[in-house]
Amino acid sequence: MGQYQRLLLIADQTLHSSPALLRAVALAKASGAALDVRAFVEPAPVVHLWEEKVDDATYQRYLRRVRRWIADEVERLSGQGLEATVEVVFTTHPLPDILRAVEELKPDMLIKDVSLEPVLKRVFITPLDCHLLRDCPVPVHLVNQIRYGLPHRVLAAVDPFDPSTQINGLNDTIIQTAHALALACDAPLHLLYAYDLTPAFNGDAPLVSGGWGVDFVEELRESLHLAFVTLADRYGIPPERRHFVMGLPVPVISEFVEEYLVDVVVMGTVHRVGIDRLIGSNTERALYSVPGSILAVRQSVKA
Repeated sequence: MGQYQRLLLIADQTLHSSPALLRAVALAKASGAALDVRAFVEPAPVVHLWEEKVDDATYQRYLRRVRRWIADEVERLSGQGLEATVEVVFTTHPLPDILRAVEELKPDMLIKDVSLEPVLKRVFITPLDCHLLRDCPVPVHLVNQIRYGLPHRVLAAVDPFDPSTQINGLNDTIIQTAHALALACDAPLHLLYAYDLTPAFNGDAPLVSGGWGVDFVEELRESLHLAFVTLADRYGIPPERRHFVMGLPVPVISEFVEEYLVDVVVMGTVHRVGIDRLIGSNTERALYSVPGSILAVRQSVKA
């Protein structure tokens, strides 16, 4: 039995081949998973030639193109030995339709291409990808440009010192999800903790100007490292694949991905309210700045 039983691919709106499609097919083949392909596209255009008449020919051409795409995809995926379903949903607001599909199909993972929205637009309108990171109940794999169908190197980015990640078991979920992906792809799994000592230097922390302050910073670093080692030991991550790096998470992850040619970064999303929700999480910021692809998991829900 493979690591995944069912995968859900959100197809490109243009109905063209894409990195996410290549990744979804490769993962389905490797794990023997069923693949559900859903395209959420704009409704067929209705062009009024004059007040009471509709350009039916344009409308029918659009529908024929969609039906032909469905038939071609079913034939192509079946020809590769995959158990696959392909459907098109006409909608102007895809988020609720996507979440409904997730609820109905209960996939192990949702796979989608990254939609690179302009910065100014993101200020005023939350992109669909960010909504999915926040609201989707299953892991969300947002695929950027890829070198290989199956990832050759997987990175789990954790924060074992953050109380919220410890309480909700988020670090464990991140590592377990990354481990499942690495197993499915026969890829090495790396563990990264980008720790930030900046709070030790702000006005609320003990002064670091004196010798005892330097000792305080070193003790803090040692405690962070101990938490990281304890977590890595629990999951049997070999020492050469443990990376304890000082710096802000997103820049550190970005540099690491480029240096080690990481294909997928597994990160966590935490439920946020108020101004924190408006600012977004490290995972949302990484989506638009880290090369490669992201697999985001939500914190575990305790009964």
